[in-house]
Amino acid sequence: MQDGLLLLSGHVPVAADGSVSATLEGQLEQTFQNLDATLRHAGSSPQQIARMTFYVSDYRPEQLEAIRTARDRWLKGHAPASALIGVQALYRPDVKVEIDAIAVQR
Repeated sequence: MQDGLLLLSGHVPVAADGSVSATLEGQLEQTFQNLDATLRHAGSSPQQIARMTFYVSDYRPEQLEAIRTARDRWLKGHAPASALIGVQALYRPDVKVEIDAIAVQR
């Protein structure tokens, strides 16, 4: 944290038991659960995100709808500045999505 800003990097879809969903939708859900837990632990919430970046391995344009649907459900109408970057691969071959974010404390 820097002066009320939360700099959140590397949120990935790994569950507490180490498992990773095989679907993009499942991975987005787990990634947002992990991000939400980090934000709440720091005294913030998804609605306090000012900027977020999605990294999606082997991105295809038809995946955009699933990404927007998950984002909109978790952010509940809040619309931070955001970017989507398609990458060749992430840190593990089974991981399809990673999210970085900048948020503010309440």
